[in-house]
Amino acid sequence: MSGRGEPQARGPLLRLGEWCARHFLIVFMVWLAALAALAALAALAALAALAALQGLNKAVGGSFSDNFTLPGTQSLTGLDVLKAHNPAAGGYATPVVLHDAAQPLTAFSSQIGGTVSALQGLPHVLAATNPLLVSPTTAGPLSADGRTAYITVRFDIPPTTLDNDYLNGVNQAVAPLRAAGVEVEYGGPLGELARPQPNDTLSEGIGFAAAVVLLAGFGSILAAALPLLAALVGVVTGLAWLGLLATAFTFSTVSPTLATMIGLGVGIDYCLFLLTCHRQNVMDGMDVAVSAGRAVATSGRAVLVSGCTVIIALAGLWASGISFVGKLGTAAALTVVTAVLSALTLAPALLGLAGRRIDRYHVRTPVAEKAPDTTENKAGWHRYSQRVERHPWRFLAGGLVIVGILAIPLFSIRLGRIGDGADPTSFTDRRAYDLMSTAFGPGSNGPLTVVVNGTRVPPTDWNTLVHQVTVALTNLPGAASVSPLQTTTDGDVLTATVIPTASPQAASTTDLIDHLKDSVLPKAVAGTAAHGYVTGTTAVQVDFADLLTSRLPLIIAIVVGLAFLIILTVFHGLPVALKAALLILASIAASYGVVVAVFQWGWGGPTLGVNGTVPIESYVPMMMFAIVFGLSMDYEIFLLSRAHEAWLRTGDPHHSVAHALEITARVITCAALIMTSVFAAFIISENIVVKMLGLGLAVSVLIDATVIRLVLVPATMTLLGKNNWWTPRRLDRLLPRLDAEGHDGPGSGSSA
Repeated sequence: MSGRGEPQARGPLLRLGEWCARHFLIVFMVWLAALAALAALAALAALAALAALQGLNKAVGGSFSDNFTLPGTQSLTGLDVLKAHNPAAGGYATPVVLHDAAQPLTAFSSQIGGTVSALQGLPHVLAATNPLLVSPTTAGPLSADGRTAYITVRFDIPPTTLDNDYLNGVNQAVAPLRAAGVEVEYGGPLGELARPQPNDTLSEGIGFAAAVVLLAGFGSILAAALPLLAALVGVVTGLAWLGLLATAFTFSTVSPTLATMIGLGVGIDYCLFLLTCHRQNVMDGMDVAVSAGRAVATSGRAVLVSGCTVIIALAGLWASGISFVGKLGTAAALTVVTAVLSALTLAPALLGLAGRRIDRYHVRTPVAEKAPDTTENKAGWHRYSQRVERHPWRFLAGGLVIVGILAIPLFSIRLGRIGDGADPTSFTDRRAYDLMSTAFGPGSNGPLTVVVNGTRVPPTDWNTLVHQVTVALTNLPGAASVSPLQTTTDGDVLTATVIPTASPQAASTTDLIDHLKDSVLPKAVAGTAAHGYVTGTTAVQVDFADLLTSRLPLIIAIVVGLAFLIILTVFHGLPVALKAALLILASIAASYGVVVAVFQWGWGGPTLGVNGTVPIESYVPMMMFAIVFGLSMDYEIFLLSRAHEAWLRTGDPHHSVAHALEITARVITCAALIMTSVFAAFIISENIVVKMLGLGLAVSVLIDATVIRLVLVPATMTLLGKNNWWTPRRLDRLLPRLDAEGHDGPGSGSSA
């Protein structure tokens, strides 16, 4: 790396790197002790939570679950009204679907009755309805041919928050039906609880194929193995922290996988930047420990800046106001923290252990980072950087065209909740979905409950209210059926069940919910003191998507503003900071477009194991934006620090950009290919959200490191010339002086 002269002062990072390299055994013991302590604490916390669960007979502590609450939304307000006036009709409903292809289910009436009674006796069950004793006022609960039915089970807490052992009681309750040959499947939240535990070991293993990229890029076997080992230790430590926190707080089921994806990606990248600097120093004859310290003092500082940026961006997800999303960011941030710690301590310790043997075992002549004036670099990237310097307008136009084409699908993005119908058929909730769709129509998987609170309606106006609501719900567009109005036992609340014509994830179902909320119910209660609500699982999911959609611009503003301030503070260049913020937007827009085309448009979705087309999971764009912003800062700071250093040394704005591109292009490309392979490996996961995040992040990194970082950034900076580093004098005096890679040099180079 550039700037290899001895620093004027032995800063803390340099001393830390040297100490870790010289005392690598102590560093290894500290990391092992930390892992053992975390594992022990997690085990003790899990035992304490289990004891509390058994003592209180209710769900306490934390877990991994996709349950979330949205206080103040109309769907949950309606659910609270229903709970208050008729607890048995409230709660969280989930279907237990029964099917027999040979004969009507009436032949199993005794087994069904016994199953219903057993389900009613389970903890947390408010009610269970016998489908053979219910008059089918809507689509169900017994099909026209009598061969499919569903038992509606209502829980006082979300079933997904229950322990997996709870399923033992459910399985025992339905055992007589299964013994009689009836197919029994669990739908809705209970089906989600019954899903097999996520196992992305294969994805993680494929992700470590990044070693092939490292071998191809640098030629050394040990040099390829060290970043992988350091990143793996960092990820395992971060996951141990997450497991400990999960004993007290509930995290999403995708949290461990997401944390693994991010931890592996940034961990390998961070170690790679240090390793590249260290290996070149060793090749140049520097002492191993001194070289490791120098790498930590220079590239390690960039790692620290980049890591803090990623963590701050992930913490910004709490601005969504939804703890479910905020905790996803927290889970990912944990492995970023441990990745940074691993890069600054464990990586130099491993370098100290390897010593000068780091390039002894190689598949070709080992290379690290040569200065641009060496003969090794007078080809390849050197010629490319010269072409960009000579024809910046061509490269700028070509890059913008590519990004623009990829971003086209973004304009048709539709956020929502991915339904059970897109899951693999190995999931019980997917099989329940198919049985329900065949027997009762796809909308039966997402029934809507209309709740009209008439507590404050005087008796003289009650008949008027009933008439208005009945008329409003008659011939409802987008509804397959509407049940007759029912009154709660206290006589204060009206309820009705609306079955949409389409599946829960369909756009027409969302339109039906919005029509009910915004038009039908307000008109139905007009002139009275009543209030109308639409509730049910599907309505809650629509409210969740609406809330995230409204908060996404705030998250984008925070993250883009943060990028602008960081670049401005580090490099004291107003145009280069503005350019960085705008290009981050371009990068994320292109990656959003690819995700929409694949999953929402169906261009390749079936190939990835997705059944049909699906909306974009409502929190995926927010997560992608925060993560991609943080990751893109790795390459941005790495490239800009080289250009800024060359500009300060030579005063030549065009040559400095070409110089930076030439000496960083190979490292950036290699790092991006590694991170892309890590993320892309998760596309084979059975979890569709993980597939979506894996593809989105892989595409984002690839676009950012190629089209953005190697085409648009150098082309734009070449066109801006010396204006890249311009800052008004007054602003320049207010900004702190930071050095991204710890090089001592002249001032910022800003001018009035």
